[in-house]
Amino acid sequence: MTVTTVPTVLTARALLLDMDGTLVNSDAVVERIWRRWSERHGLDADEVMKVVHGRQGHASMALLLPDRPVEQNLADNARMLAEETADVDGVVAIPGAPEFLASLRGLPHALVTSADLALATARMGAAGLALPEVRVTAECVGASKPDPEGFLKGAAELGVEPAECVVFEDSAAGIEAGRAAGMRVVGIGARADLYEPDVVVRDLTRVRVEGVADGGIRLYVG
Repeated sequence: MTVTTVPTVLTARALLLDMDGTLVNSDAVVERIWRRWSERHGLDADEVMKVVHGRQGHASMALLLPDRPVEQNLADNARMLAEETADVDGVVAIPGAPEFLASLRGLPHALVTSADLALATARMGAAGLALPEVRVTAECVGASKPDPEGFLKGAAELGVEPAECVVFEDSAAGIEAGRAAGMRVVGIGARADLYEPDVVVRDLTRVRVEGVADGGIRLYVG
């Protein structure tokens, strides 16, 4: 991953934050849950892991088992969400996440995650992070990332035009969703670097936020 030594400066009216891989490192539990699922369905776990990051579970299943009825995917997804919510072993904050979230107090921002509210609450709690007041979770949308619905809904709830939002994401599906929403995307971590966001950083220690006089947000990234 190439990290510039001179920060990129971005301005925005609101920030939209993914959770897994962006604020919270949940890779250990995601690997456990999805590798078990892969084994049950006779699929190559390494190939499955290339698909699942950033998407709602049923959307991943639709890609991996295209002939299976939607109802089965939804039922399987509900079971897996319960497993994931109960398993927070190894879930930790991304470096810099506590300080980053603290710097956003009083500034327009929202959580936009493919997790449902129970899972988001469990993982953010396990990582010692407070949930943002505005959040768009799986229950709030009809389509999973890479569809832009979640990010567009987050912008609407904050009363900000999509073009004035900056998205923080780590996955292919999330970066694609942010772009489709007409937003700029800051990529977090090595996974994000594969999908060419507008700018990429190792973690949130490389992001500084300040409010400006007109109510906007200035970001120093890098």
